[in-house]
This record gives sequence, structure tokens and C-alpha cells, in this order.
Amino acid sequence: MTKDQRFFRALEEVFTGAKVEGQGGFINLMQIKSRYYEAVKRALRQDIGTALDKTSFSFRDELYDKLYSFFHRYFTESGSIYFRSTPFHNNVYEKIYTNEEDVILFWKTQMLYYVKTDRIFRSMPIEFDDYQFYFDASKIENKSANEKRELVFELGEIQEEDKTITLIVGHSENGNKTDTIDLVKDIRQEVRSMTTDVLERAIRIFKQQSEVDFFINKNAGEFLQEQFKLWSYQYFWDGAKEWTEVRINQLQILKDIAFKTIDFVAQFEDELLKIWHKPKFVKNANYVITQDRIPDEQLIQQIKRHKNYALQIKEWKDLGIDKDNPKAPIDTKYFKDLELDILGQFEDLDKSLDGWLIKSENYQALKTILPKFKEKIQTIYIDPPFNTGEDFVYSDKFQNSSWLTLMTNRLTLSKQFLLQTGNYFIHLDKNANYFGRIILNNLLGRSTFKNEIIWGYEKPRIAKNKFKENHDTVLFFCKDKDNSIFNVQYVEKQNGSGDRYKKDYEGKVLGDWWSDIPSYSTIMSAKERVYFSSQKPEKLMARIIDCSTRKNEQDFVLDFFLGSGTTVAVSHKMNKRWIGIEMSKTFSNLYEDILTIEKTEEEVDESEDKFKVLEIIKENKNQRVLRVLKFGVLGKMKMVLAGQGYREPTKLAQDLNWQGGGFFKYYELEQYEEALAKCKYKDGDLLKSPSRTPYQEYVFMKDEKLLDALAIDYEQNKVRVNLDALYPNIDIAETLSHLTGKWIKKISADEVEFEDGEKVDIKNLDYKRIKPLIWWR
Repeated sequence: MTKDQRFFRALEEVFTGAKVEGQGGFINLMQIKSRYYEAVKRALRQDIGTALDKTSFSFRDELYDKLYSFFHRYFTESGSIYFRSTPFHNNVYEKIYTNEEDVILFWKTQMLYYVKTDRIFRSMPIEFDDYQFYFDASKIENKSANEKRELVFELGEIQEEDKTITLIVGHSENGNKTDTIDLVKDIRQEVRSMTTDVLERAIRIFKQQSEVDFFINKNAGEFLQEQFKLWSYQYFWDGAKEWTEVRINQLQILKDIAFKTIDFVAQFEDELLKIWHKPKFVKNANYVITQDRIPDEQLIQQIKRHKNYALQIKEWKDLGIDKDNPKAPIDTKYFKDLELDILGQFEDLDKSLDGWLIKSENYQALKTILPKFKEKIQTIYIDPPFNTGEDFVYSDKFQNSSWLTLMTNRLTLSKQFLLQTGNYFIHLDKNANYFGRIILNNLLGRSTFKNEIIWGYEKPRIAKNKFKENHDTVLFFCKDKDNSIFNVQYVEKQNGSGDRYKKDYEGKVLGDWWSDIPSYSTIMSAKERVYFSSQKPEKLMARIIDCSTRKNEQDFVLDFFLGSGTTVAVSHKMNKRWIGIEMSKTFSNLYEDILTIEKTEEEVDESEDKFKVLEIIKENKNQRVLRVLKFGVLGKMKMVLAGQGYREPTKLAQDLNWQGGGFFKYYELEQYEEALAKCKYKDGDLLKSPSRTPYQEYVFMKDEKLLDALAIDYEQNKVRVNLDALYPNIDIAETLSHLTGKWIKKISADEVEFEDGEKVDIKNLDYKRIKPLIWWR
């Protein structure tokens, strides 16, 4: 293979990936990459040929060799642009970026966004080196999109005509894995030349093209140009024997061709970046309100006579809420025809809400809601993945560099939500607490660091050859050290009465070592758990909220790694307003999960654990693996509003004399991968502009993207907005509220009124208002 062939083949492989078919934005982008690549390859060949005519043709092989040497170091097989391997002849970077230690002085993914989104797998053909595969993913398309389970592959049919090998794709059950050696043996009965390397490459390509959980470079063009300058500095000077005019021309050709290639490659990475950052639509929005917050008795009676009232009663029963409870919460999803009547009871809708519960990947959510909630949050508390190397309901297996990137992206964005008086708490353990402190020191400043709180608890553990681990770390930062709110906390002491729940406060100020709050792993209080082994006690959250918010004020509390929902539940009981963001299946009223217990069936039935066993997967003498129905965050908050249920009242609710009541909104956001799947990219021709090269011209100018939402009415000479063409059940009022940063005052069937008095006709929406959501350049 000649050096020019090697360069162009390498560029094609890392840039366009394997040949794929199917539907969806990501696959469309891969296909259009291939078409654009063919066009730019012709342009590159022509430019290189023209340039080489002006100097020694002997430089040709060296040019292609150096282009290959540079570019193959910065592309991964999935197309992400960063340090695939370290720069050529650069000992400093070699010491920083290694496979064994991916973090020393810096981390190699810091110039990226870590896209922690849902995983989407679609059936698709893959072809390379005369092998044809067809991956049948139909069995997993209806799985929960947020499951972080391994994929397994089984052999399906092998077609006689073209020897297409069908592989059935599924999720791993109980830890089983694909045995590629046995799979190859089976395939060889029909395809004799099959090898393990070929099969593993096919599987790897399928995973790369089907997973939308990857990095996006923040500025691919700038990054690659900077790296080329660093690389070329070594190359130019180390190889400089004499600086003749011919040699200078040769090196200038190398730089010009490299920069043209960079300009073109960066176009596609930048397009992904635009979709990642675009505001997202609000979908499937509903309200939850207790009956005591609805002043119109006639409206309550309409609700009770409604055809769906039986569904509401069933939900209450599932959650353990008495239907006669005057604070039994109404969910407007059952009463959409009455929803506007319910909302019409309030003169200032958004200001009447106690909280917002948002189902979304958290970066997308923070980016979308920032205009509305910027500098409005008093306390941020997050309990992110600890980078333990284990997977729970969420993924917790990250390289240090990935974890740092994931957290830095989100913490950088979230700090903009804090009031000047605001406080920031991040809850970690030994695996990542030192990283968390470094990130927040950099973001908020070293002077804003207040405490390293040690939450010590007596947790049953066995430690071999080391001390038993009985604590977590809560890092306490503030926005402004001179203005932050802090309320002194006092140590609780027994008064000697014999009643362990009656406490007095003797004036001893609490320090940064908290050993009086046991974890749920210790006390195993069934009423206060939602089956997260890592769930935090309500008492811990109450102390954090109490010390960092104003007394008797409805300050805002934000948690964007919501998990089981303890933060928003405690905030509500303490009369604070709240925002909770969660992407996993735990968001819903009820969700299915796999539970491993060491109990007999009789013990399960007799315990306080009010889960429903759906299926017994595996059992032996001492252990049972069950598929169960659990309570999610939404269900938990409905029980909080009711003041009763299978998880309420908790001990904290009793201490606070919590009586129930409330009003909150919950909804989903359009996700990055959804937008990508909806986008239409059909072109493939390089644009020609007198002022810009074809490598620099925006190649997606003629593509529709999300313009399906618009229809041209030629008779009326108008552009009509039809959002149903994109997604069903879009909440345009909340979408516009996020987009503009204006709070909603009133919503009617025809218009939304914002806090500044502006009224928007949502039946005849001006397309210019939603342009950032549907088309970008």
C-alpha cells in the first residue's frame, strides 16, 4: 500500500467508520460523512497535486507519511477527537497521558464534553473485508434506555446466498457474557474463514455505531491546530539540517494540507456540539397538586366524577395513599381536559409551584433550564457516582479522566445557578473526593472552600488487611465567602429522660465530624429506603439544608444527581422550593428492578418492604434473585405530598410535624440522541463560496435538521409551526419559559402569559421564537 493510500484509508476509517444502513440522525451523519469524504478527498488530492508541482515531487511520500503520523493519533474508532495516543516525539505528553495512569498533571479528555446519555441500539448491517453481518437489536429496543448493562450476542441465521451472519443482540442477564470462541466455532460451520478477530471487530463496530455515549470535542478545529503546531515544532526543528527555500515550501505545504483537513474534519464534530448544546423541548409535562390547594370545590367534584378518577384511585392504592385523604395528590396526567381549569386557579403559576421534577440527562437539563433559574438557587447538593468501579442503577465505572470530564462539564454549568449567598455541597467517598475538591477549587476559588465534612457511620463491613471504612466526605463550598448563608448547627444530646427521641440543645456547636447520623445500611429502615444501598438518610439532608438556607424562607435547593429523591423530599418537608433532575428508570412512580436478598419468601411477605415480587429469577438455600416493583422518585414525592403512604410518614416527617400538601410540575426533556435521530441530513455536496474554501464552508447549510416542525402555507404566505411533527405532547409554554428565561404567569388554551406581561399566541406560534430549537448553523 502506498503512503498516500495509507493516509486516505486511515482518514476514511477513523472518520467515516464502517458502512452502515438504517435510519436515525447518528446513522445519517455517518452516511453523509462518507459522501462528504469522497468530495473532500478529491479536493485534497487536487490541492496536494497543485502544491507539489511547485516544489520537489520527492516530498510527496514524506508529506503523506507525516499527515498519517499526525492524524491517526487524534481520532478514536468511534470518531471522537482527542488524544487517542500521545503526540509524536513529545516526552512531556508521554509522561502525562499513559494507558496505565490516565491522570497525572492533566487529564486527556479535559477538552471534551462527556456525553452521558441514553444508549440506543438499532438493528443494522455491517460490511467489511467481504464479510457481511446483520445485528438484530429488535429484542432490546424496548429496554429501559438508561440501563448500563453489558450486551450479549447469539448466533441467528446465516443466509445461504451471501453468507450474511445474523447476530441476535440482547442485554446481559445475571452477568452472562458473550463467548466469542464458541460463537466462532458455530459460525465456521457455514463461513469457514471466520476468525475471532473478525467477529470481535464486527461487534466493536456495532457498539461504536450504536452507542451515543461518547465524547464531543469543545473545539475540534482549535484543538487539532494547536496539537499540529506542537507536533510540527518537534518535527521541523529535529529534522532541520538546512533551511533552504525548497524545504521551507515543503513544510508550508504540509501545514496547509493539514489545516485544510482539520477544517473539514472539525465541521462534523462541531455539528454534534451544536446539537448537544441546543435548547431542548419540554415533553410529557404534568402537574401534581393536593386537593387542599384547589380552592374551587366544584372543580374537585368534577375531578371525582371524571372517567379517569378510577385510575387515580388505583395509583393511590399502589402508593399506599388513602383515597379519603384530603391531601391525596391529583396527577393531571389523568385529567388533561381539566388541567387548564386547575392551573387557572392560580394568579401566578410558576411562583405557586413548590418544585420541578425533570427527567433528563443532567447536562442537557442544566443547559436548558439555566435561563429560567440562573442565580436563583441557594443550595446545591449532589451525590454523584463515586467512581467506585461498580455499576448500580447508574453507571459508576469511569476512568479517572472520564469522571473528571463528566463532573467538570456539569459543575461548571451548575455554578451559574447559585445566588451570591449560595452554597455548594458535593458528597463523595475515598474514590473521588480529592478530585471533587480540585474541580470545585478551580471553579469557585480556593477561598470559597468551607469544610470537608466527615460523615462517620457504623456500617457493617468486613475489612481484610486494612481498617474498616466507616465514612463518606461532604465537601462544603460557597459562591462568595463574605456573603454566604450559614446557620450554626448544635450537637443533639439526650436529656436523660430515657426517651431517645426527646433531645435538648446544650449549646455545643457541631463540628465537621458528623457521627450521629447512621446510614440506611446500618439501620435498614424500610420506610425510608427506596432500595438504593447508597441512599442518604433524610436527617443528613435536613442538616445540610438547614445550615445553608434562610430560616422560614422558601429558598431553592437543586440536586441534579437526584437518585432516589431524598434531597427533594426533605426540601419539600422543610418548606423549601426545589429542582430535581434524574435520568434513570427510578424517576417514575414505580419501576422494575432486580433485587438480590437473603430472605425466604415468608420473610419477604412479613417484612415492611412493600415491594411486589414479579418474578423469581434464581433461588438457592441462602439467596433469592427477584424481579420486583419498586417506588420511584415521582411516587415518593406523591407520598410526601399526601403525608402518608408506604414510605411516609418518615421519622423526619414526624419530627417536623409534616402534614402534607403541595404543588409541583414534572416533565421530560428532549434528549441529545433524540434530537440527533430526528435531524435530517441528506445533502453531500461541498458548498462553493468565493470568500471561503470548501473545507471551511458550513457543509450543513442546505440540510433540514428539525425543520419538520415547520410547514409553509403558500396561500396565506405564512410559515406555520406544527410541533407534533417532531414529538407528541410538547409543552410549548415551559419550552418558551426555558428558552427566554421568563417565568410563567398564566396558561390558557390559546396563549401563555409571562411574568413581564408578554403574551404569546401558542396556537399560531411565530417560528422565529423556536428557531434555536429546530435549526442552527
